[in-house]
This record gives sequence, structure tokens and C-alpha cells, in this order.
Amino acid sequence: MRRWLQETLDRRHLLWGGLATASGSLLSVVAASGQSSHTGHTLSTPPRGAKATDDHGAHGNMITVGDVDGVLNGFDPTSLLTDWDTGTVSSLPDGRTLRTFEITGEDKEIEIAPGIFFPAWTYNGRVPGPSLRVTEGDRVRIVFRNNGSHRHSIHFHGIHSARMDGILGAGEIGAGEEFTYEFNAFPFGCHLYHCHALPLKRHIHKGMYGAFVIDPDPARHPKLAEVARSRLLGTRENREWQEFVMVMNAFDTNFDGENEVYAVNTVAHHYAKHPITVIRSKPVRIYLVNVVEFDPINSLHLHGNFFDYYDHGTTLTPTLRTIDTVMQCQAQRGILEFTYREHETGLYMFHAHQSEFTELGWMGMFDVVEAAA
Repeated sequence: MRRWLQETLDRRHLLWGGLATASGSLLSVVAASGQSSHTGHTLSTPPRGAKATDDHGAHGNMITVGDVDGVLNGFDPTSLLTDWDTGTVSSLPDGRTLRTFEITGEDKEIEIAPGIFFPAWTYNGRVPGPSLRVTEGDRVRIVFRNNGSHRHSIHFHGIHSARMDGILGAGEIGAGEEFTYEFNAFPFGCHLYHCHALPLKRHIHKGMYGAFVIDPDPARHPKLAEVARSRLLGTRENREWQEFVMVMNAFDTNFDGENEVYAVNTVAHHYAKHPITVIRSKPVRIYLVNVVEFDPINSLHLHGNFFDYYDHGTTLTPTLRTIDTVMQCQAQRGILEFTYREHETGLYMFHAHQSEFTELGWMGMFDVVEAAA
């Protein structure tokens, strides 16, 4: 096996195996099991104290070793799941709600796996950027300051005028400049924003993206008002749901046009080591966004369960019912809804169903419990 590993060195083995040899902090070989991956990168022994790996083996022990310090990194993937930015709220003269956001573009080195650092371009110092959440019909104002070293912009997936499009001549600005985007929030759904400066693939894969959710206004949807209220942040109906935002991303660490690390909310295998707590009796809603560059398709597969899917989140009835895997191309997004009400408590895996993505970081666990601790 040792000879075979030497002969199958590739870009991923150089990253995952090479850094493990150099620093001793990333991966280690599971000698007792004799396992190896088809790409040749080494496998790891799960860290002590990681409940997911102790109970379930973490997808064959193919998991990064160690942990990323969220305080030093400036953001923690567990917090990102529910960290909604609803802006500063005020009223316009006509009575409409105005939500004002401030976003700063900046260069920042971030840790994407234990011992692996990436020279990112960020919104507000984090990857993904802040998860913006507004209500259908709100007036949205985003003050963007570019403190980075390159030209940047913010392009919103939604309805807006041409002069607010976040492209050259319409909101793309140079280093040290400022621009204010303003538009009405339509349509409701699960959307995203990202930098649209050229070369586009470089600005996206370097980290300039985030979720942009527009909640439906129940008054505009009387026939499905209760469903709309369940999505409207802060309502009684919405508090019955456990909502998480998951931005699927990846990182080309050696800039060869192919990804070496895959994740949800940036840090490889974070939710395998820190499972997401889910109360068994309450339904789950995931706002899922794919911004992976260089790979045409990404996916999410749910173990031991099925979900309803709302493509782009722009409908109040599912576009797909009772599925356990969904594919998304880059910039595609949607809402997943499911429940563990009839399940046993325990750890339930979720991951990309491209096995390579899973082994390179895109895998996590839901820890289904009777009640919050």
C-alpha cells in the first residue's frame, strides 16, 4: 500500500498528506484499519472527545485532525448557522421599512482546516459574509466600503435596477472607495450576494459571497399566510422552527484551478467535530446556498431522513417532495424542510454525495436530542 500511495500523489495528496507530514497537525494515517482513499491523501484518527467520531466513525475516520480557533479566525461556523444580520431598521416617509446594512471588503488570512490558512478576500472579515435577512417589500440600503487591495462590488441575486447591479460602472469600486446599493426586496426566497469584479472566478473563490434571505410578507400571500408566517423571522410560527443557513464553499489553496478543501460555512469537517444540535420535536429548515467554484455541481445528502425542497425558496409549496439528495450548480440555492419527530435520538450524518468532497471536508452531523441542554 505504501508504494501505491507514493505512485498516486496528486494535488490533494500534496496538500493533505504533505501538510500533515510538515506540521503534524492535519491528518494522520489510520494504520490499524489499513484504509486509503482513491486520491491518495492520508486518512485520520478522529480527535478525542469528538462525539460524532466516537459514535459513528466520521465517514470511515476520514476527517481532519485538530480544530480551528473561531476566536482567532474571527468567526465560528456554529455561530454562522443562526447569525442573521437584519440591519438597522427605520421607517421611510411613506411608512415602509428601511433596512440599512454596512459591509466592508477587506483582505484577511483565514484558517479553513487545522493548519491550513487561506489568503481570503472577505465581507466584514468573514467567509461567508454576513447572512442578510429582510422582509418582502422592505427598502434595502447597503453601504459598501472597499478596504481591500482590489476592485470589488456586491451583486445581489434579486430584483433591482441596472445601476445597482454590482458590475463595472454600476457599483464596482476601487480600493478606498464607497458605494451605496438601494433597492426593494423582491422576490421572497433564499438568495445570495457576491463580488462581480473580474476575473469573476477569482473573486468568488477567494471568499466574497454570502446568503441573502427575503422572508415572505404574509399579507401578500393570504391563501398561504400561515406558511409565510412560519418563514417570517420573529413570528410565533417561525419560532417553532429550527433554522440554519449553510453556504457550501470550497478553496483552491494552491491556485491551480481545482479545489483542495470543501466545507459548509468554510471550516472543513467542523460540523463533524461539533454536531448541530436539533430538538427532535421541532421541524428543521435549512437555507442552502452553493458557491463552490471550479466544480460544476455540488449536493447535499441527508442520512436516515427525507426532506421537501423549495428551489430558490421562491415558492410556499415544495418544488420537490420527499427527497434525500439535492444537487445545486454554482449560485443555485433553496430551502430544505424536514423533521426528526418520528426518529430515535442520536447522530445523523449529512454531506455532499460527491464522495471526494465529503472526504475533503464537506461532511457533518445533526445531534438529535429530546430537548435543548
